[in-house]
Amino acid sequence: MTNTEMDKRSRVPVDEVIAAALELARGGRWRRAAGLLDATAPRDEESRARIALAAVEVALESDWFGGTGLAAKRLAVAEEVAADLDADGRWDLAFLRLRHDYAGQIFVGGSFRLGPEGKDAQELAEVRRRAASLRERAPDAVRAGWAQMYLGLIADNLFAERDTAPAHYAAALKAAGHGDDRLAREALRHLGDHDHDAGDPVRARERWERAAELGARAGLVPGTLSQQMLLAVLARTTGDAAGAEALAREIARWAGALGAVHIEAQATAFLSGADPTAPPAGHAPATASGLPPRYEPPSGAATEVHMGSIPR
Repeated sequence: MTNTEMDKRSRVPVDEVIAAALELARGGRWRRAAGLLDATAPRDEESRARIALAAVEVALESDWFGGTGLAAKRLAVAEEVAADLDADGRWDLAFLRLRHDYAGQIFVGGSFRLGPEGKDAQELAEVRRRAASLRERAPDAVRAGWAQMYLGLIADNLFAERDTAPAHYAAALKAAGHGDDRLAREALRHLGDHDHDAGDPVRARERWERAAELGARAGLVPGTLSQQMLLAVLARTTGDAAGAEALAREIARWAGALGAVHIEAQATAFLSGADPTAPPAGHAPATASGLPPRYEPPSGAATEVHMGSIPR
């Protein structure tokens, strides 16, 4: 077989490459996913731009769960070739930028900081404005649902407007009915968080178990582990301390093997007695419950790790 024949037989449609890379990333294989995209030689400018867009999403997954800092550079590359994307692709790029900037308002100085305190009010308002704009100009119902999801997260976690978030999550869940298990998982996770805070463990369990199931079906390995952490919390609060501990130990072991450092830290803190769904010191439960908890890991270094309203 000649090199030319081998080259022809090794060509893979760019859609398949991108789908494989995203599945790898959502399964916690961020380096492999990025390597696959970087090794792909696109045949045209549109394909190059779509690969750059997918690389941003892979980087965001890696940053969120693996504690890396890759997304900013990947975003810069994607924005350089944005003109080669179609309208849907340009919306997707704007949404990825929103996700990145939202995370930047949550992670401050290496730790989680919730609410508007100490943050630029104009910057927070701009994040919300962009999310609303994305909802209004979304090219389809599912994309509009993702914008709704982030409007809820922004209300919960950037503005501490606890009462306004569930309506956005409910709208996102409705949009997920058009065929997006990942969006349904996100919406159920956060609606269950509000159920839990309202003192309805039965409804919280229904939503959280369904969220875990949908996450697994969508191939979200770190995301499913983070959802299992909420079930461990629920087990402890409803009297099953032994079951909660057993589940948390497995979560810590799996997350450590994957390199999902934030989830591993959550599970370790939980085993040390922390309540991952308790509001940080200084936040009233009515406005900040379900937000990232404060805990001290075994090393003794003070850290804050997310469990509640932030997605994943």
